[in-house]
Amino acid sequence: MNNSRSAIDELFPDASNSLPVKRERSRRRVLRYTLIVIGSLALLAGITVGVGYLWLNSTYNQIERVEVIDPELERPEPIEVPAEELAPINILLLGSDSRDTTDPNANAEELRGFRSDAIMVAQISADRQNVTVMSIMRDNWVPIQGHPDAKINAAVAFGGIPLAVNTVETFIDARIDHVALIDFESFKGLTDAVGGVTVNNPIAFTSTHGKFPIAQGEVTLNGAEALGFVRERYAFSDGDYQRARNQQAYLKGLLSKMLSKDTLTSPAKITASFNAIKPYVIVDQNLDLNTAIGLGLELRDFDKSNISFFTSPTLGTGTSGDGQSIVLPDWEEINVLREAMRAGTLDHYAETRTAGSELPG
Repeated sequence: MNNSRSAIDELFPDASNSLPVKRERSRRRVLRYTLIVIGSLALLAGITVGVGYLWLNSTYNQIERVEVIDPELERPEPIEVPAEELAPINILLLGSDSRDTTDPNANAEELRGFRSDAIMVAQISADRQNVTVMSIMRDNWVPIQGHPDAKINAAVAFGGIPLAVNTVETFIDARIDHVALIDFESFKGLTDAVGGVTVNNPIAFTSTHGKFPIAQGEVTLNGAEALGFVRERYAFSDGDYQRARNQQAYLKGLLSKMLSKDTLTSPAKITASFNAIKPYVIVDQNLDLNTAIGLGLELRDFDKSNISFFTSPTLGTGTSGDGQSIVLPDWEEINVLREAMRAGTLDHYAETRTAGSELPG
């Protein structure tokens, strides 16, 4: 007889016990662990909020899955670690204004013309104590396998999600372990479901999307305002650079709210959060419930204050040979970044980066 225990078994040690108090305690542990993994997974936008309830209600499979690896594409070498040690985990988050981009059945031809509007890579450190989130400017001019150099967000139009993932892997010289695709529309329902998200907004502006005035300083956004906040770029002199910073500020505020006692102790908020994003989220085939909960177990002692954000280094903007406005990667500094990605020390690298350091001094 196989006596091994799954991650779910570990989270429900009293599953066979009929005492209501023990069952409730087990369920609360599930919610805490899985909400930790949610934030850590680049969900930072809320991918699997309330996985415990998903399992209890057999609804986890309602989240759509997509194959994200093309075996014909050349990939970076995997990171080798001793058998007794954990490897760092890299998770790619793609955000889009278009549901078509997050259609798991869409082929490259159907995706032609679509772009991923937000690109972030989150690295969970090998000791599971730090989560570092790096934004990649969508107009970075990069190599794309089988195609001429182009903006990094064009990869999804050239070859669907697998090519988009591969292009990011090439950019960071490290493999992506999990992927989440999120339609920005989910931000509205998710923000409202947790009772609003507070951001520290550095620049007062009026959003083009919805015409919402957003003051400088700490501001609590409702759903519609949050969508305008993460999409805005025209109001800023540095355009997409500030938009990337605002997306980071929103995700930081969302994660703080998701992992707050107010949310963790509210089954209604957890369930509402999941229902708000379920139609708008797609994850990779390997991110099943057992994997998510297993990560949650590894991150059980994670402190949400150990999350950092930065944007990949660039040399500013320029013009491509065919006349497109592009962002020029700082390849010399990106080589330093790549070493940190492969060493699993992205958290240490992030300590050297501040808001604005993605631009040349």
